[in-house]
Amino acid sequence: MKSSRFKPLAGFMLAATMAGALIAAPALAQTASGAPASSAAATASAAATAAPAAATPAPAATPAPVKIDSGDTAWMLTSSVLVLMMTIPGLALFYGGMVRKKNILATLAQSFGATALITVLWMIVGYSIAFTDGGSHNAYLGGFKYIMLKPMGLNATSTLAPTIPESVYMFFQMTFAIITPALIAGALADRMKYSAFLLFMGSWLLLVYCPIAHWVWGGGWLGTAGALDYAGGTVVHLNAGTAGLVAALMLGKRKGLGTENFAPHNLAYSVIGASLLWVGWFGFNAGSAVTSNVNAGMAAAATQIATAAATLAWMGMEWIISKKPSVLGMVSGAVAGLVAITPASGFVDAEGALYIGIAAGIVCYFSAVHVKKMIGYDDALDCWGVHGVGGALGAILTGVFAKNAINSAGKGWIYDHNPHQMVLQFEDVGAVFVYCLVMSFIILAVLKYTIGIRVSEEVEEEGLDINLHGEVVHG
Repeated sequence: MKSSRFKPLAGFMLAATMAGALIAAPALAQTASGAPASSAAATASAAATAAPAAATPAPAATPAPVKIDSGDTAWMLTSSVLVLMMTIPGLALFYGGMVRKKNILATLAQSFGATALITVLWMIVGYSIAFTDGGSHNAYLGGFKYIMLKPMGLNATSTLAPTIPESVYMFFQMTFAIITPALIAGALADRMKYSAFLLFMGSWLLLVYCPIAHWVWGGGWLGTAGALDYAGGTVVHLNAGTAGLVAALMLGKRKGLGTENFAPHNLAYSVIGASLLWVGWFGFNAGSAVTSNVNAGMAAAATQIATAAATLAWMGMEWIISKKPSVLGMVSGAVAGLVAITPASGFVDAEGALYIGIAAGIVCYFSAVHVKKMIGYDDALDCWGVHGVGGALGAILTGVFAKNAINSAGKGWIYDHNPHQMVLQFEDVGAVFVYCLVMSFIILAVLKYTIGIRVSEEVEEEGLDINLHGEVVHG
C-alpha cells in the first residue's frame, strides 16, 4: 500500500533506479563472451593500423584531415529542424486535436515539456551513452566521455557522420530522442499526472531509448549483427508503441470510456498536425542518409509513396467496412505509412515502398480500430496500434523488400534471395519489444507506488487543463 511518508522518496528511488541500470549495464556487458565488434571507429582504426604493417617499410603517410562538406551540413541542419517540427508543433497538434476540449492544453504541454526536458538530458548524458564508443561494453551501451558534450569542439566530427560537424549530428539525433518519448503520450492521454509524465519521459529516455539507439545505430550488437533500421522502425516507433501499451495498461481505462462522448475536440488541429508530420518526416527519413546524396533522394521518394499508399489503403478499408472515409482515418493512415516506411526508407525502391504503404494502411487500420476494441485496452490515441504495430510491420517488411542495388548495406529476401535477413529483423523486433516492455513496466511501477501516475477521478472529470495547469481554452 502507498504511504504518505514514502512519497518524498520518489525522486531518490527513481534516480537510484536510473543510476543502477547505467552502472550495471557496462559490468554485465564486460562479462558477456563473443560480443560483436565495438564500433565502426574501432574497425576503421584497426584497418588503418594493419595497412602500414603489410606494406613496404616506408614512413607512414599522415592521414588526410577530415573535410566537412558544406552541402551535407546544410542538408542535415535542415533535416534536424524538420524533425524538431514533427514534435512541436506537429505531434502536439495531432494529439491535441484528438482529445476533448478540457484536456487540450495538457496534451500540448506534454509534447512541449518533453521537448525541453529531453533536450537537456540529451546534452548532459544521452548522446554520450547512445552514440559514443563504450569500449569493452560497446555492444550494449556507449561511453561516458561525452558527458556535458565536453569533448565536442567546433570542428569535431563523429565516425558515424564524418562529413558534418559533430554538433550537427548530435542535434539531429537529439530531435529523434525528443519525438520518441513524446509519441508515448498518445497512449496515456486524459489521465496521467504531469509530474509523473515528466519523470517517466526522462527515465525512459536514459534507460530505454539510449541503450536501444546504441544497439542499432551506435555500434551495438543489433546493428553489428546486420539488423536493418534506416530511420527508426524499432528504435523509435516499436519502442514508443510498446511503452505506450504498457502505460495504457498500468494507468487503466479513462473514466467514462464507452458511456461518455470521447469525440475529438478539433480534428482540424489533427489534420494540420498530421500534415506537419508528413512534411517533417522527410527530415526524419531522408536525413538519415546523413549526406545530401542519392540515398537521401530515394529515401524521400519512398517516404512519399508509402505514405500516400497507406492513406488510400486505410481510407479504402473504412469505405468498405464503415461506408464512409473519415478524416481521422485519412490522417491516421498517413501516419501509419510514415511509420512503416521509416526502417525501410533507405533500403527499398519505389515498388517496395508502395507495397509497404498498402500493408501498413490495412494492418494498422485493423489494429487501431478493431483489435483494440476486441481486446479492450485503452490506448487513447493509438500509440501502440499505429506506432507499435506499424513499426514492427515496417521492420519485418524491410527484410522482405530491401534491395542491395539501392543500398549495399542490405540484402533482402525477395530481390536478393537472402531469407537470413528475416531472422535478423525478427531478432531486432523481439529484442526491442521485450527490453522496452520490461523496463517501461519497472519505471512506471516505481512511479506508481511512490508519487502515483494517475490523476484523481475528480481531476479527470473536471479536466486536466484547469487542474494541472490552471488554464483553459476559451471559445
